[in-house]
Amino acid sequence: MDFVIVGLQAWYFELGSNCKNIALELSKHNRVLYINMPLDRRTILQKRDDPHIANHLHLVQNRQTEVVQLAPNLWNYSPTRVIESLNWLPSTFLFSLFNRINNRRLADEIRKATDILGFKEYILFNDNDIFRSFYLKEMLKPKLYIYYSRDNLLAVPYWRKHGRSLEPRHIAKADLGVANSLYLADYLHRYNAHSHYIGQGCSLSLFNPDIAYPVPEDLKDIPHPIIGYVGAIVSLRIDINIILEIARARPAWHIVMVGPEDDFFTASILHTLPNVHFLGRKDMSSLPAYMAHSDVCINPQLVNGMTIGNYPLKIDEYLAMGKPVVATRTATMKLFEEHSYLADTPAEYVPLIEKALAENNAQLREKRIRFANEHTWENCIKLLYQAIANHSPHD
Repeated sequence: MDFVIVGLQAWYFELGSNCKNIALELSKHNRVLYINMPLDRRTILQKRDDPHIANHLHLVQNRQTEVVQLAPNLWNYSPTRVIESLNWLPSTFLFSLFNRINNRRLADEIRKATDILGFKEYILFNDNDIFRSFYLKEMLKPKLYIYYSRDNLLAVPYWRKHGRSLEPRHIAKADLGVANSLYLADYLHRYNAHSHYIGQGCSLSLFNPDIAYPVPEDLKDIPHPIIGYVGAIVSLRIDINIILEIARARPAWHIVMVGPEDDFFTASILHTLPNVHFLGRKDMSSLPAYMAHSDVCINPQLVNGMTIGNYPLKIDEYLAMGKPVVATRTATMKLFEEHSYLADTPAEYVPLIEKALAENNAQLREKRIRFANEHTWENCIKLLYQAIANHSPHD
């Protein structure tokens, strides 16, 4: 099959994304064209000094149609037409009117690239882009149009403003809806009966439980038991009350927070507690060592519109290291219920951590590792193939 992928992230940004991993996995057995986001006028004004944006802008200024081969079956294209920045418009009717023009520009650019590669009948896969791709199904008439949901975008004010009206309509007209979490699959199903959970792939090669990791220098003087958290420490996602509850209820436990903090946490009371340790941002390659030397790993997640539907990749990373895990219960965490301890309130964290410490053994460790390693991109794409194969063109 031939796939054209559009979405929310340009290939040239180093940050990993589900969409890039999906493109790589699909390209093992299919031809794949990955379309970078078109530049809009606001991005050009605000980020033209970014070298990636500058390179893309150079293509725009020279109207340089350049399809770049990234791998044997994978190509990348940067659109050379600029689109308008429209989100400031107060009326969704007016927004939709001008958004159609933006979509036409993008559709014309995609058609250039597909003509170069000889893509005739292809599957158009949209990575959660509500607006820029809203009319692409009608304009490009792909063999199949798939809308992929991986984040609850409507929890973000930028997307909510016009997305509350437009995303349900976008989902409804897709041939297939697919999602990486159970919560988001249920959300898609409200508007499109042909919606499927396809799981989340993980790249776990870095998290090898068989390596004897040296104790990091900044962990050496911290007594056990160590209750570890690895990830961004931001008030939008982390519940400070959970950490306070653990620290105050068990002064002999030491809570180690590894990752960058936002201003809220930097100024918080946690920094005055002797058994809470903030170790700062670390290189990705060093993270397994911090997990390896934690006795229990936690995900003290704050449940809100932004987090409720997210797939927590860090849980797979913790489990891949064989660690006992205590986490906040969400719809997606139901997938991990047999291999982790789920708390409904901050007060439940302490008894669950005690239980995790007491029950930990080699057999449970091996079960956790096996379970985490089932969450591969290969298995994710198998479920996508099944959804495509089961879809009737007359549905």
